[in-house]
Amino acid sequence: MKSLSIATKLWLPIIVLAFFVTLMAGGTYFRTQALLAKSMVAQQQQQDIYELALRWRGLTEANSARAIAGVLSSDPVVAATFKPEIEAASTQVAEIQKRLESLAVSEGEKNTMAKIAKLREAYIAARGAAIKLKETGNAEAAVAALKDQTQPALNAYLAAQQEFVGIEHERAQAAREAAGAERMRTVWTAAGVMFTIVACLAVSTFFLTRSITTPLARLVRQAERIGRNDLSGHIEVDRADEIGEVQRALSAMQDSLNRIVSEVRHSADSIQTASSEIASGNLDLSQRTEQTASNLQQTATAMSQLTGTVKQSADSAATANQLAGSAAQVAQRGGEVVGQVVSTMDEINASSKRINDIIGVIDGIAFQTNILALNAAVEAARAGEQGRGFAVVASEVRSLAQRSAEAAREIKTLIGASVDRVEAGARLVQDAGSTMTEIVGSVGKVSDIIGEIRASTVEQSEGIGAVNGSVGQLDHMTQQNAALVEQSAAAAESLREQAGKLAELVSGFKLQGGLAREAAPPASNGFKPSPVSPKPAASPAISAAPKAVPKAAARPSAKSTPPKPNPPASSPATSAGAAPSPAPKPAADDGDWETF
Repeated sequence: MKSLSIATKLWLPIIVLAFFVTLMAGGTYFRTQALLAKSMVAQQQQQDIYELALRWRGLTEANSARAIAGVLSSDPVVAATFKPEIEAASTQVAEIQKRLESLAVSEGEKNTMAKIAKLREAYIAARGAAIKLKETGNAEAAVAALKDQTQPALNAYLAAQQEFVGIEHERAQAAREAAGAERMRTVWTAAGVMFTIVACLAVSTFFLTRSITTPLARLVRQAERIGRNDLSGHIEVDRADEIGEVQRALSAMQDSLNRIVSEVRHSADSIQTASSEIASGNLDLSQRTEQTASNLQQTATAMSQLTGTVKQSADSAATANQLAGSAAQVAQRGGEVVGQVVSTMDEINASSKRINDIIGVIDGIAFQTNILALNAAVEAARAGEQGRGFAVVASEVRSLAQRSAEAAREIKTLIGASVDRVEAGARLVQDAGSTMTEIVGSVGKVSDIIGEIRASTVEQSEGIGAVNGSVGQLDHMTQQNAALVEQSAAAAESLREQAGKLAELVSGFKLQGGLAREAAPPASNGFKPSPVSPKPAASPAISAAPKAVPKAAARPSAKSTPPKPNPPASSPATSAGAAPSPAPKPAADDGDWETF
């Protein structure tokens, strides 16, 4: 039954019913016709026997009446007239009696006919005796014999005939009743067969309805289970009809939903992990940017101090130029002044070298910012469509980092020139100290040298002013970078929250192999975007170099080179199906940055 279609199942009872109804109608028709023919034959035969018995009795009565009339009549002509008729009627009665004897089938009929035959013989003998007495002329004796012998014998004979006629009448009536009863049996048989067919149809309809409604109810329960996001059940396909096709389609739909939900859940987990790492990296970048801004502010403070020192040097040079005329009288004091100038130049030289170190720090920060922006762009590319905005922000950060590096290189060039000039000035001052005894005789020469020192100091002041402006511009760009990092962090946080919501939504599905785990709350990295505010200027003393500055930059003799970042711990590109691994932490013993 499971391999038959629903249409076939619906048509099958109708076809079977039509077949059996047709078979029953045909059988009933032919049986009715056969019974009708049989009953008609039986009734006709019995009716013929009954009519023949009536004729037999009628002939007997008529013939007995002729015989009585001939005996009782005083006219011999009457007796002579009735005599051949009586003999012919007697012959017919004998023939009919023989025929009736041959048609008698029941014991009652046979016994009655045997009785009738004896009574007829007695009647014929009594009638013959009476007729003979009449023919011999003894009319009185003939009438007496007729009354005493013939009439009782005739009455017994006619009574026996009447009994036989009654038997045949009852048989004819019984034949008609049997035919009616047979017709009623046929009707009741047809009714029983019809009832049986209807009962079989009802039973088959019940099982047919059950074979359709039961799997449909199971399909409804399975569809409701899928509607409740429960994909863990198994849909068994055990039929070849239309319901089996629906089972196969529903099973295919559940398998497809299982595969899609699993892939979406896996992707949501991957996106959530990646966005958490991006947010963590942005937090680290924000902290480093703020540290860079603080270092730039300290550099600006140091540059302000250096500017004051250079101005002080210019003022001292002017004073020395004015006092050059009286240098001979105050050689002792000139020596002290030269000593102060030597000390001041050493400080300027040390400050220039320190500035050179700071510029190396700035250059290293710009290089590391460039590397960090490149890594952020790679992570944004991994995030796909949702990381497009973050990729734009990373590109802008990279551009600003390159501009910062270029400005740092220009500042480094200017500071290098300034250092060279300061070193030249220091050597000149040292030479002036060694030749202090000759100053008295060469006041003019000293005045010229002091003028050159003043011109160099003015140039240094202008260079330091340019450096101070570049540092201010670099500080402004660092402030902008910090703001962009805040925006990027906010975008990464929003992406992480959306990925968490997606994972929570998908976790409502129950997949095959067990219940779905509850969606884990989005991992909070404690980051809260806040506006970057400039920090107050630090003390004039410049603190130790940040960890990001290589140790080689602190040596005056070595050229300042930008720090090189360590190679990434792993390739930024990961497989689409696996969640990104947690980012390695930057090493604490050096200043190199690593990818997150």
